[in-house]
Amino acid sequence: MNEPVFVIPLWADLTAVGLGGVQGALFASGFRGQRRLDLLGVAIIGVVMGMGGGLIRDLLLNVPPATLQSNWYLITATLAALVGMLLANLFQRLNGVIVALDAVVIGLFGAFGTSKALTLGFPFVPAVFVGVCAAVGGGILRDMLMGLPTAIMHVGSLYAVAAGAGCLVLATLQAFGLDIVIAAVVGIVVTTVIRLLAVMFDISLPEQRALYRRKVAVETSAITLPKR
Repeated sequence: MNEPVFVIPLWADLTAVGLGGVQGALFASGFRGQRRLDLLGVAIIGVVMGMGGGLIRDLLLNVPPATLQSNWYLITATLAALVGMLLANLFQRLNGVIVALDAVVIGLFGAFGTSKALTLGFPFVPAVFVGVCAAVGGGILRDMLMGLPTAIMHVGSLYAVAAGAGCLVLATLQAFGLDIVIAAVVGIVVTTVIRLLAVMFDISLPEQRALYRRKVAVETSAITLPKR
């Protein structure tokens, strides 16, 4: 039997790659001093941000990487990175727009990853996992190349949580028989909204040390002190 084939529209995939390339360039061009990057360095970070999520997705799914099956992916990521670097000053003034685009990109990569996994017959939970990895994969590779702490491992604005929520909604809707395209659109919207609300209201998961202190406080409160 032939395996089912899931085809992501080229324009949609290139849109996500291009936006990821711009974001990578903006991130890289913001460094000063010893960490500043040259033209090639900015282009590499842009390409990693634009293509990293798709590469990780297809590696997890054990299928040929879609980003290497067409000339347009690498060209789009590179051009987007160069545009992002050359127009960095302009984009920095539009910080709200960039944050919104970032949220959309997370949703796109997450939806593409989960949809492709479900279509290939992956179970519910692994499909959601693949989507989350695709959504945050570019950022992880970027931080590794830059020698920075991995962003999703530290206190932040629900980066991976937003992706996970959108992927979970997508998989749930598809399980109830909703068309995969409509489910993907809903998943993208859910991810985007959660990410934007988290940034706007500075919402993040509790810090590990805070949880530890609360646990210690609860445990010590149960200790009976001897009366003098």
